[in-house]
Amino acid sequence: MEEKYYRKLWWDIILTTLGFSVIPLFVLGLVIYLQYSVSYSAKITESLKTLAENRVGAIDLFFDERISQLTTLANTNPLEKLRNEDYLNRVFNIIQTRSKSFIDLGVIDEEGNHLAYVGPYYNILKGVNYKNEEWFNAVMASGVYISDVFMGFRKIPHFIIAVLVREKTNIWILRATINSDIIENIVGAAQIGKRGDAFIINRNNVLQTTPRYSGALLSTPNTPNFSSATGLNVEEIDYQGETSLYSTNVIKAKKWVLVIREDPKEQLTPLLRARYITLLICGAGVLLIIVGAVFTTRAMMKELVRMERKKAVSEDLAMQSSKMAALGKMAAGIAHEINNPLAVIGEKAGWLKDLLHEEDLAQSPNFQEFADAVSKIEVHINRAKKVTHRLLGFARRMEPVQEKVDINAVLDDTMPVTGTSIFKRILRKGFPKPPVTPPNCSRFFSIFSTTPSTPLAKMGRLRSRPPILPRSIAWPWKSAITAPAFPRRCWIRFSTPSLPPRKWAKAPGWDYPSPTALLTSWGEE
Repeated sequence: MEEKYYRKLWWDIILTTLGFSVIPLFVLGLVIYLQYSVSYSAKITESLKTLAENRVGAIDLFFDERISQLTTLANTNPLEKLRNEDYLNRVFNIIQTRSKSFIDLGVIDEEGNHLAYVGPYYNILKGVNYKNEEWFNAVMASGVYISDVFMGFRKIPHFIIAVLVREKTNIWILRATINSDIIENIVGAAQIGKRGDAFIINRNNVLQTTPRYSGALLSTPNTPNFSSATGLNVEEIDYQGETSLYSTNVIKAKKWVLVIREDPKEQLTPLLRARYITLLICGAGVLLIIVGAVFTTRAMMKELVRMERKKAVSEDLAMQSSKMAALGKMAAGIAHEINNPLAVIGEKAGWLKDLLHEEDLAQSPNFQEFADAVSKIEVHINRAKKVTHRLLGFARRMEPVQEKVDINAVLDDTMPVTGTSIFKRILRKGFPKPPVTPPNCSRFFSIFSTTPSTPLAKMGRLRSRPPILPRSIAWPWKSAITAPAFPRRCWIRFSTPSLPPRKWAKAPGWDYPSPTALLTSWGEE
């Protein structure tokens, strides 16, 4: 039962220690990680937004520059000059010297006829009429038009910018095919990382540039539909079992939508690394706390068990002391009860003795036996009185005062109570008197007067030569060893043959304080 109690207490202490140590550690680590996660996620979001804004800004700037070039060219040169393909070719070459933005130039009248053309597709496009083309009607309606990517008559993907010019009674269109590689390069700069992707879609969710992983040009991308996007936005979307970060922004010049896709695992690598480091630190801290709690608690439990055992020994001694006190009270009561009949017997014995001398009994043949019987009665009455007086002295409360005591006198007072047969086994006749020493007389008397005969008989004996004894158990008359009145041959040794000195209190039949402990308390070695 006691072992279960200590085991339960051990677990309670460990769990309490871990609870008050590990929980704050995990809470602190979780708070730090969440704060870092929020900050780093916000940083990634802002980075994607900035990237989308920069790419859209670059594309809008490119379109504005191209529209400005075409508008300037159309409004500074009359139709008659631009219809001349040689002049148009010189102008085209001048424009191309600063940038390779245009693939070709063409002048188209209001009927859709190709009046002049400069470019690599002359044989295909020179005689083409664009009146029924979608982009032609859009230019005639809006004045400036940027087309989606389409195949057209040349059967390859391209897109154009067209500017409507009203010159007196003439209405004509200056049309240019844009080099799509420039747009591809601008968009491709947003393809970050091994899994990053970027592309442009129109309002019909058709790809206007070639992505890395999301599909082919003029097809529908294998991503969520962002064709209805209205502005800058960043969000994390799980699409077809794959989680990605998507940033969208609208190109103002054409209302196209720029889509940037990034793998969160690549972007969140530092955050994931921080999470693993945090978990590692927390795990190491928990392990250290557990080891410390186990060893500390184990040491505490050992100390607690030791104190409990010490307390149990103290309680046993206290109980034994209470027993001795009760025994003293009982001895005092018995002594009082014995004294009264002893007094009566003594009185009657004296009266009989007086009668023997007063009456004429001297002639009686049994006179001497009567006299001897009365004398023996008086002797034993005196002996009984001495015993009862010793019992009363033993039961009397003693104050803790040091005084010089003759140990032989104490032994002589003890013999009538315990019986002389025990001490005849220990002390020889003519034992030299030791020097007077200041012990606690009451304790000394209580030990030797209440010790059972068996262990006491085994405790001490005289030796003819001085034995080699541990200092802790030698008879404490050090000052007498060199004194002439106490020869070395008369040392007394207290011992229990099968037990060391510290185990005397646990020996069978030995329920009282050890004489060695008593003698040591006198201050002797």
